[in-house]
Amino acid sequence: MSAILSSTTPAQAAQAPELDIVRQAGHIGAEVRGVRLSGTLQPEVFGAIKAALLKHKVLFFRGQHHLDDTQQEAFGRLWGELVPHPTVPSRDGTRLLELDSRHGGRANSWHTDVTFEVAYPQVSILRAVVIPAYGGDTVWANTVAAYESLPDDLKALADRLRAIHGNDYDYAAARSPGDLDEEGTRRYREVFTCRLLEAEHPVVRVHPETGERSLVLGHFAKKLVGHSTNDSGHLLSVLQSHVHRLENTVRWRWTQGDVAIWDNRATQHYAINDYGDQHRVVRRVTVAGDVPFGVDGAKSVDRTAPAVRAATAGAAA
Repeated sequence: MSAILSSTTPAQAAQAPELDIVRQAGHIGAEVRGVRLSGTLQPEVFGAIKAALLKHKVLFFRGQHHLDDTQQEAFGRLWGELVPHPTVPSRDGTRLLELDSRHGGRANSWHTDVTFEVAYPQVSILRAVVIPAYGGDTVWANTVAAYESLPDDLKALADRLRAIHGNDYDYAAARSPGDLDEEGTRRYREVFTCRLLEAEHPVVRVHPETGERSLVLGHFAKKLVGHSTNDSGHLLSVLQSHVHRLENTVRWRWTQGDVAIWDNRATQHYAINDYGDQHRVVRRVTVAGDVPFGVDGAKSVDRTAPAVRAATAGAAA
């Protein structure tokens, strides 16, 4: 059954909507059909979408060609306060981050968005603007399923670990063989790391809405607290290998006008850089998140130098 749309009458909206949901993989991902996204969705419809996101971790909406930058932001505000990227300038006075393949925007490594901030975004909303004829898919991984797949003794270890995350590894400019725009990549990296930001997170966070435990990793995770660089690298690699096991992932083939929404507290993602010199542009808004807490209740800690934090706050204002 198609979802109730924003033009539904009050009497119809009083009924609980049933979304037309098509699962895309066994442990993560679903396409939602029959919904026209906007900032004026009926509360019942938005509530059903939010419930579906908490269950499936990432949702896909085809054919949202009516959305422009303003309307994408309006829809994003239904989820909460929109936050700009802390170092990369937003697009034309909006709070949109544009990833343009011609200007270094190739996010080809596993990451959770902006974990170098102590309260990193809870939700990300990505809109496909220019899509290559082939390649450029994005893959998401379920970090709750990854945690649940750990052996009990490894879970017990992960529950006690904390990690330092920093932006001095630039996901949007991570290079792989075949990258063509080296100068654009270099410039983007300079902007991305113009202020060095760090946060300390529990490796296992408790989801504030579902109570699920998830792994907080990805390539912004630089070092485990209390462990050497060498030991940190080995342990992080072991835990990360459970995240991107194929059974924990879903892959999306973009078409222009598609929108993906993911729970940034329970996922990682990877934009595949396999489209050569074709043009790819996507635009993202992110929704303010809360400070994570671990299994022991201890919260994440801001490790950014005070002077840098003050400069970052001033730039975002």
